[in-house]
Amino acid sequence: MTDTLEKIAEILEQRKNADPEISYVASLYQRGLDVILKKLGEESAELIIAAKNPDKQAVIHETADLWFHTLVLLASLDVKAVDVLAELERRFGQSGLKEKQNRHNKQV
Repeated sequence: MTDTLEKIAEILEQRKNADPEISYVASLYQRGLDVILKKLGEESAELIIAAKNPDKQAVIHETADLWFHTLVLLASLDVKAVDVLAELERRFGQSGLKEKQNRHNKQV
């Protein structure tokens, strides 16, 4: 799975220099963060709808769309997907409730 994320991340980086007239991702980058965030919101809503209509293929498709657009967002912010994976790995073996409590305590 990491290989797939790395391949996508590499392509997303290349698209930063691509022509927005021929690259969907380049057009998202050109149009800016608000457009990327709007697209992420749309994809989230589409996944929620697919999950409510228990259609496994639609859930898979919409999850792929959401993940992809999340990777576009990360790339636009110069955040590496591997750093997100490292954060998930850091949480292994830790209670989700405890992790949330620790996060809350850091914000106070």
